[in-house]
Amino acid sequence: MKAIKKKPKSILKIIAPILIISVIVGIFILKSNPEKPIAANTGDFTLETTAIDLDLLKSYGLPIVIDFGADSCVPCKEMAPVLKELNQEMQGKAIVKFVDVWKNQTAAEDFPVQVIPTQFFFDKEGNPFVPKDAEAMQMMLYSTKDTNKHVYTAHQGGMTEEQFRAVLKEMGVE
Repeated sequence: MKAIKKKPKSILKIIAPILIISVIVGIFILKSNPEKPIAANTGDFTLETTAIDLDLLKSYGLPIVIDFGADSCVPCKEMAPVLKELNQEMQGKAIVKFVDVWKNQTAAEDFPVQVIPTQFFFDKEGNPFVPKDAEAMQMMLYSTKDTNKHVYTAHQGGMTEEQFRAVLKEMGVE
């Protein structure tokens, strides 16, 4: 009786295409899964930060909410659970950031922060959000003196979850 020997080349001819197809299918599944947040493992999407790189955040093409406050500020403490929930829920849909300006005093240098908490809003194109009714949303629109170009949209004081959701909805986030 002869022993049957399989040639290694015939095994490779079978395994190689299977591996290639598996990799292609895996990549397709990862790319087409809308529930998976974009770059969720990067620090750019964590809630708390010590500094704001606005150009980097704008490069993601998502609406942005930045809250300048402090861990020891009473309205900020009341908003903390809401910001945490929104940050987790909005991964891949919007960027929600918090900066403690008492611990990171230089973080707000480029923003017109007069009181805490103050929130700033940018649309997915990276432009300051323009609400349909700024007065009703208690928003302040900042413009440059020389060109009158709109540079910031801000809300001073605490915001409720409903207020945040209304702003995000108007910004196109569902």
